[in-house]
Amino acid sequence: MCDTCGCGDANLVSVDVHQSLLSANDAQAAALRLRFTGDGVTVVNVMRSPGSGKTALLEATARAFAGRHRLAAVSGDLATSHDADRLARAGVPSAAITTGTTCHLDAAMVERALQGEIGAAARACEYFFIENVGNLVCPAIYDLGQHANVVALSVTEGVDKPLKYPVMFRHADLVVLTKVDLLPHLPEVSVAAIRDALARVMPEPELIEVSATKGAGLDAWLGWLEQRRAAALASRCEGFGS
Repeated sequence: MCDTCGCGDANLVSVDVHQSLLSANDAQAAALRLRFTGDGVTVVNVMRSPGSGKTALLEATARAFAGRHRLAAVSGDLATSHDADRLARAGVPSAAITTGTTCHLDAAMVERALQGEIGAAARACEYFFIENVGNLVCPAIYDLGQHANVVALSVTEGVDKPLKYPVMFRHADLVVLTKVDLLPHLPEVSVAAIRDALARVMPEPELIEVSATKGAGLDAWLGWLEQRRAAALASRCEGFGS
């Protein structure tokens, strides 16, 4: 149960109040995005279930981008700074956002984090990753000022997650299928079935298969990130020219 969005209890927060909360969040997120864009920072919101392999993916990203791109990150969890600590050890300036009982990050939490020590690194980096709280429900509807939404989905979660949580996948620009090196041990899981489920809920389904431990698919993932950065920089130039 989330204290702020009232997920799971229709009587906890009225529709009008909820819409007001979202409107305020959207306004703050838009201001964040404008600032990030002006600084030339590409922001990626990474959403997932707990244990999806998302932090391992970002560690592998840091190793692959070392010497080429500057990264920074914030990691959201109900408690502990474990994920942020892992990224820091991988050379990524990182900060933890602990949310207590709140099941998602919001723009105000990101803004507060940027007012701390991570702020300077976030302004100076090229890619700023927001690791959202491990939850396939609430994070989908909260804008954080990102340029792209990525969902990390592990093969160990089965083939029906997109059908069970359609709102999350509908908001995704990309799904990264993680832990694909485990597929030989999961005869009931097929990539074709996952692609079919995504096609039923995503407007433009895009899937990249990755093994962070083996390195498979990383080039495709890194290429996708660079394409998104190029698009964000192009929009920045258009904004300055208008």
